[in-house]
Amino acid sequence: MLAELNIRNFAIIDELQVTFDRGLTMISGETGAGKSIIIGAVGLLLGDRANVDMIRSFEDTAVVEALFDIRGQDGLRAKVTEMGFGDGEELVVRRVVSRSGKNRIYINGTLASLASLAAIGESLINICGQHEHQIILNQENHADILDEFGGLLHLRAAYREIYECYRSLQERLRGLQGRRTRREEREELLRYQIGEISQADIREGEDAALTEEKKILANVQRLMDFTETAYETLYGKGSSVLAEFRSAVSAVKEIRKIDPGLKLSEAELEELYYRIEETAFTLRDYAKRLSFDPARLEDIEERLELIGRLKRKYGGTLAAVLGKQSEAEREMGEISSLEEEIEALTQSIAEEKERLMAAAGMLSTKRREAAAALKRSVEEEIRTLRMENAQFEVVFRDLRNDQEEATLNENGMDAPEFYLSANVGEERKPLRAIASGGELSRIMLALKKVLARTGSVGTIVFDEVDSGIGGATAEIVGQKLREVSRHHQVLCITHLPQIACCGERHYRVVKQIAGERTNTSVSLLSEEERLEEITRMLGGVELTEKTREHAREMLLNAHG
Repeated sequence: MLAELNIRNFAIIDELQVTFDRGLTMISGETGAGKSIIIGAVGLLLGDRANVDMIRSFEDTAVVEALFDIRGQDGLRAKVTEMGFGDGEELVVRRVVSRSGKNRIYINGTLASLASLAAIGESLINICGQHEHQIILNQENHADILDEFGGLLHLRAAYREIYECYRSLQERLRGLQGRRTRREEREELLRYQIGEISQADIREGEDAALTEEKKILANVQRLMDFTETAYETLYGKGSSVLAEFRSAVSAVKEIRKIDPGLKLSEAELEELYYRIEETAFTLRDYAKRLSFDPARLEDIEERLELIGRLKRKYGGTLAAVLGKQSEAEREMGEISSLEEEIEALTQSIAEEKERLMAAAGMLSTKRREAAAALKRSVEEEIRTLRMENAQFEVVFRDLRNDQEEATLNENGMDAPEFYLSANVGEERKPLRAIASGGELSRIMLALKKVLARTGSVGTIVFDEVDSGIGGATAEIVGQKLREVSRHHQVLCITHLPQIACCGERHYRVVKQIAGERTNTSVSLLSEEERLEEITRMLGGVELTEKTREHAREMLLNAHG
């Protein structure tokens, strides 16, 4: 339930703090005092869109904050915990609207998204006003209302799971059939690609190896010149490095004869000498292997050109080319088995459709049972609201197609719609065709009262539910609101004293001007103040003692 509401710098509200309790709370005030502004602020807590026009003039931000007591709402608490906003018996929601556009939402102190707020808000408060009327009048929502009333949401969820699987199989079949239509053209392309790559007989890394070989062949003469120079320097010339090194070895031997302490061993010098000699022989052998082969060079260039063309066509690397070959071969295998796959998938769809039709049939049967129960409950309620001859009906439109097969959608095979005949001799009409504001308000209240038994929302706000009614009917409406408050916290904004008398507590909304600024305030009325407010609602401008006695009698009767 809504335990506390704080509003700051919102429209003409400077700062407002209101504490609420369980049961039925009435809210009244002069027209234009700001009651609808408070409802708009509450709407922000349910995920309504915010705009800068909501911010009080000359202020930078508007803040709406509410404390909810969610004890007993196990489903909501589980959702809040799952979404990462903690676990507890209280929930704090805060909206900050800024002129800079940096709007913020906080749930239990944690920054949240608008989608998260909307998901939680639908279990916190339900505002039954003109917008709510439109929701109930819209035929597209009637299946949802009926399923919730009949406790059929689990059946619909099971049906939707089968329906999504069925749709997925159908989508896959359409894809396969499309591929079959394009199969010949695709097969020809795949065969060409596989043949082109296979005929090239490429090997991974071949391009790098050929490029290296091409570089050597193109520089054979330079390599031979460099090799000959190195060999001659090390070994071939009379003054070669080895010849000079041999002289150095002899000198070291003579030194060691005189001074054995020289840290150069003859064995190390000999090893170094032979290593240089081995290097010279390696260069000599390398030079013998070098030869210029123009035919081989031409072959390499042609091969690299072929590999380059394949790389440009199939992905830029040899690995991509080989991958393309594997992919094309795999697709060819799939195409070759396409008919078998289509046949098997068609069979699976037929089997899934049987399951789907069975689930849809079960849901439809249960809906008709729920529709009969809803008809009885709503008619019982609206007849106590002085619509003794009204007849409520749930009409199921025929959704069969030309082949006499039921047309299925995500809600099943039904399109239920609520109809009403308000008076004797009138034909039933869809709720959306009801012209009388009083009749509409009463049917909405009846539906709300019936649905309140099954709903999980903590708080219901009735925004001017008294539209188009008065007198004795208003007294009955007040009693109905009290009955709804047995299941939910109810806040009711009303202009009728007959309804206002039925509340367990009463708030008054007042608009005042102070210091060239307009401000709306809300106050909880004492028993004496409540009597004065009911008197005002009864008598208008002039409040007489007779009117006050009438108000006192209405309050006593309402709570007697």
